[in-house]
Amino acid sequence: MKFLGDMGIAGSTMIWLKSKGHDATHLRDEGLQRLPDDEIFTKAGNENRIVLTFALGFGDIAAAAGTTLPSIIIFRLLDQAPANVHRRLEVVLKEAATALEQGVIISVDEIRYRIRRLPIIL
Repeated sequence: MKFLGDMGIAGSTMIWLKSKGHDATHLRDEGLQRLPDDEIFTKAGNENRIVLTFALGFGDIAAAAGTTLPSIIIFRLLDQAPANVHRRLEVVLKEAATALEQGVIISVDEIRYRIRRLPIIL
């Protein structure tokens, strides 16, 4: 899978994903630290990447876009340490890989995750 890490995501998460065989890049790697969220969404869609973020606004952007891709994983974790992000992300990738390929928003908290299919019909 291909991933794009938003600014709130640790660079070590991208390294962790690469160690698992994924294609992962961070906005910081490309000098795009100040890229607005809607442009991050467009970039991810153009590159067929899944957005990893802590920013809740990506759900609104996806709803307004009316598209099925890119998928978005939004972390809603109290413990935002990379080790905890990796632990939760590993579960999501194992159990929801097919859904991520089809276009979803996945909200991940400490004990569960919720999947919402795209496009979101308002």
